[in-house]
Amino acid sequence: MIKIILLIIAVIFFAMNMGGSGIAPSFSASYGGRMIKKKFAVILFTVFVLLGAFVAGGNVVKTLSGGIVPREFINLDTALIMIFSAALTLSLANLLRIPESTSIVTVGAVVGTGIFFRQILLRNLFPIFLAWIILPVISYVLTYYLYKSIYPPSSKNLWVYEKFFAKEKGLRLFTIIASCYGAFAIGTNNVANVVGPLVGAGMIKPASGFLLVSPFFGLGALILGKKTIETFSNEIIPLGNISAPLIVCVTGTLLIFASVLGFPFPYVQLTCLSILAISSVKNGYKYTMNHKVVRKIFIIWTITPLISAGTAFLLLSLLLRR
Repeated sequence: MIKIILLIIAVIFFAMNMGGSGIAPSFSASYGGRMIKKKFAVILFTVFVLLGAFVAGGNVVKTLSGGIVPREFINLDTALIMIFSAALTLSLANLLRIPESTSIVTVGAVVGTGIFFRQILLRNLFPIFLAWIILPVISYVLTYYLYKSIYPPSSKNLWVYEKFFAKEKGLRLFTIIASCYGAFAIGTNNVANVVGPLVGAGMIKPASGFLLVSPFFGLGALILGKKTIETFSNEIIPLGNISAPLIVCVTGTLLIFASVLGFPFPYVQLTCLSILAISSVKNGYKYTMNHKVVRKIFIIWTITPLISAGTAFLLLSLLLRR
């Protein structure tokens, strides 16, 4: 009974931290562009996360519930340790005001569990790692060249501004829709980070997990999301009416593609690379990459999966016998 209570606490804690981290890449577009208030952003974020989970979250659940570590090694104890390790690592990133991927810390915890049991399905893990490298690069390149084609305004691209960006109300609506699209994309992938281990342990069905977990994304976004959303939308480069929806459309599409393939994927990284692409166009590549916030982000991204994996391995070593 105590373990179940601890698991419930860990699930709520993790889901809230995911909401606090996840609202930044989706609604920094409309929030950073000052098109929407935070409370309304939280409501839309919660609704579309839930919708995305139900529509296309199942494949990622399959991966995390038995595609990396065989399902026979996932039970109440290991699920509790995996979720706790990932949640602890994610909360550390949130405290440091660094937008971090729930997928990276979750996969790190699952890999740490696999190392403990000496049971990792490398044939499934390698394509995930490969996608983690390739898709963020695609996100940067696509955003860079798309934005460069319309910025700065010139006689060659003036027609784009006249046709698409001149109507303020229409642009504002499109930006909010794009933010909802980003939240939907998060739902297709990131809700599985907490539901997957529970399904692997045989404790819950995917649909029930999506329904129970998604509201805590919204609660976490409301309580914990302010710092990360400000880091995304203001500290690297302020987002405007043109760059904001462009970022969300590029990154949301790539994330949904990863979800269809069943890959737990770092949406935060996709969005950060797109924001860096915008900054590279406006301020130059050298200035962007030397920004103190950028350096801090890359350092945290490097060490957090190791912390998550190490925490899971250490807790399993202390609490379980092989």
